[in-house]
Amino acid sequence: MLLSPLASAADVKGGEDVNPDESEVPFTINSRDSPSVDSELWSLTITMDDDEFQNNTTFEIMTQICLNDGVCDPPVIMDAEVNGAQHTISVTPPSDHTYVNWRVKAIYEDGNTTNFPTGDWYKTWSSCWNNDGTFGGVDSDGDGCIDDENTPGFGMLISVSAIGLAAISFRKE
Repeated sequence: MLLSPLASAADVKGGEDVNPDESEVPFTINSRDSPSVDSELWSLTITMDDDEFQNNTTFEIMTQICLNDGVCDPPVIMDAEVNGAQHTISVTPPSDHTYVNWRVKAIYEDGNTTNFPTGDWYKTWSSCWNNDGTFGGVDSDGDGCIDDENTPGFGMLISVSAIGLAAISFRKE
């Protein structure tokens, strides 16, 4: 029984989002951006089930950004936009992120709390991710992330062009 949370965490596959089983959580996902994209707003909107809403339950939504180098930022409690039972959060992941982790804490009127999920995190993988040394996603070439500004040689091309323009300008004078 103690091994089941470990087994589910080990079942996570690179690039495959981890989503809640809606029959086991007190909310429904209305929308979630997938994949998450470097430096672009990622949003999640959930709606609390009617029983929880009627019983004055509140939600705390937490995110954590993990990077392709294996480092994860500390978890952050998000400032959700709440409209009745609907909760919306947004975060802008930095460049070179692997995924956005997220979880929901239900805080009941009596003060008790439950985390969803109870073990790991729900995950939204990025458009270019690194999982155990393997890159994937729509913005990956298999060896890394595709990004024109960070492509080797792109900066060199700009530098050589600038020097060439400076030399032409200097000769004309």
